[in-house]
Amino acid sequence: MSSPIINIGILAHVDAGKTTITEQMLFASGALRSMGSVDKGTAVTDNLTVEKERGISVRAATASFEHNGTKINIIDTPGHVDFSGEVERSLLALDAVVLVLSAVEGVQGHTITLFNAIKNLNIPCIIFINKIDRKGADVKLVMQQIESELTDKSVLLQQAKQQGNNEAQLETLFSEKVLIPESITEKIVETDEALLENYLEGEAIAFNQLDQALQNAVAKCQLIPVFIGVAKSSIGLAELTHAITHYFPQSKDQDSAALSALVFKVEHDKSLGKMSYIRVFKGMIQPRDILQKSSSSNDEPQKVGQIKSIVKGKYVDQANISSGDIGVVSGLSRAQVGDVFGENIKGFENYSLSTPMLTVQVKPEKPAEIMDLVKALTELSDEDPMLDLQWLSDIRELHIKISGIIQIEILEAVLKDRFGLKTTFSDPSIIYKETPAQSVYGYERYWMPKPCWAILKLKIEPAERGSGVSYSSEVSTNNVAAKYQNEIEATIDSALKQGVKGWQVTDCKITLVEGEDHNVHSRSGDFIIATPMAIMNGLKESDTTLLEPIVSFSIIAPLDLLGTITSDITKMRGTFESPQIENNQFKITGKFPVATTINYPIRLASLSAGKAKLSTKFDCYQACTEEQGQIRQYKGINPLDRDKWILHARGAIK
Repeated sequence: MSSPIINIGILAHVDAGKTTITEQMLFASGALRSMGSVDKGTAVTDNLTVEKERGISVRAATASFEHNGTKINIIDTPGHVDFSGEVERSLLALDAVVLVLSAVEGVQGHTITLFNAIKNLNIPCIIFINKIDRKGADVKLVMQQIESELTDKSVLLQQAKQQGNNEAQLETLFSEKVLIPESITEKIVETDEALLENYLEGEAIAFNQLDQALQNAVAKCQLIPVFIGVAKSSIGLAELTHAITHYFPQSKDQDSAALSALVFKVEHDKSLGKMSYIRVFKGMIQPRDILQKSSSSNDEPQKVGQIKSIVKGKYVDQANISSGDIGVVSGLSRAQVGDVFGENIKGFENYSLSTPMLTVQVKPEKPAEIMDLVKALTELSDEDPMLDLQWLSDIRELHIKISGIIQIEILEAVLKDRFGLKTTFSDPSIIYKETPAQSVYGYERYWMPKPCWAILKLKIEPAERGSGVSYSSEVSTNNVAAKYQNEIEATIDSALKQGVKGWQVTDCKITLVEGEDHNVHSRSGDFIIATPMAIMNGLKESDTTLLEPIVSFSIIAPLDLLGTITSDITKMRGTFESPQIENNQFKITGKFPVATTINYPIRLASLSAGKAKLSTKFDCYQACTEEQGQIRQYKGINPLDRDKWILHARGAIK
């Protein structure tokens, strides 16, 4: 590794100025010859047509520059809540984060969600308060919001001598040349026992001691420095860039260590094919290397093709990806977002920022283009696994999962611009699930019409809420050969995609308790046909309980709205903790169903004239009545229609 590397993310609520900060840093470093503009659609990290036209980021974009001998890889992430999946995938590749706030809007609902994600992953952070020149800018008020709504670990290192009304002038509070306020000194020495002891004994603390202690505290997530400025005018960005290289921890050379690398983004290039964005934590990746996933030794190894970096929004050849660096690799045709190559990475297990809770059907305007749409959505689902494309070929329907209405508009534009397809989307519906109502046995004897022989009995039991699906076998391979047992296990997930109420079946334990194959009549695929029939037979007998998605929420609003908002929550079947009241505001946390609150952000904004802050996060699925939820017809050929299912599975009917 030739020089130190820092991988940073620029995160913010939409319109706080993330992309402008990235653009200014690239320009100031010489990585760009001319400044791009978000408003004019010329920002180098907004390279999709829809991003240029709408002036918002919808995909995470990477760019690099050097400052003081350190290579800085920036990942500019979307700010709109509908694209939280892009942020989630990027966070795992980062060393540190710059969280951007507007000096006018301050801490917003999605800001709280982002900060909680940063805190949960223990990522070092700097906060940048942008737009201090705008009318209504109030750095002091924003700092109060940071302290009360985000963290008490923040430390403001600059102050605004002038702000608002198109004026901005900064004054540093932390350098060798100024008298450092006691409030800053005290916050820093509290993170260092030796310095704190000296300080309490009345000793003078030198600037270099404070500065080193601040470096250590930032690296350990004990303090969050706060800087201010105006990104569009480059005011304060030199200080921010210096802080990034000075306070954030830099990568250590581990090129010779065993490989540990993460795929955090996938794109498709017309000439190069599938491109995998990879963060290397340890080791090195070079062309023609053979990579093996850490999650499964059964996966076939994949060979690295070309290695690229992103320069001015374009692919440029790169010799390798060294430890601590980010690169783009071709040739990994089976790579998926979240794949880890080499040694596993601790701390990434079960991390999630967003969970799509809506589903829509997508149709081409021209029915003849249905297979083109299948191909396009397959590619997009490869890039964004949360879309979770479902292609029901027998009834020629396409369904995807989404996080919000804006995502539909963006997907519609991408399908038109990138693939030349005009499409229509159905109205979104809530994604419900179902779980067995009681323990039951599902039995199937598939032995006609021959040649076929697959007999199995599955015990289907309800499991703890949120546990998902588990499978095990109590049957000897003398009764059901290992290859057929593997067929049963491999079919479980697809067989549970739809239950008797039309939704995915979850939170259950399935056990193969009896079974039989035949050394003459059993054929490969017989147990694949029989397993869904056995499962649906059992679920029909036991019935299922409908499950609805629940989100946890936090609302901060003016005190005079407390009665109205708590009444709303109760009417929406929500629950809440006792409100916390401070400075004529209240904060209330709790849980409510998605079904009753899908339009609540709009009502809350209107009710509070935009002063209320709502942040939500998927919490769990919990039981609801059929009246509270929604039952839908089984899509496609139902395994309960036994004869038709067998004919369909054997290819006799479509």
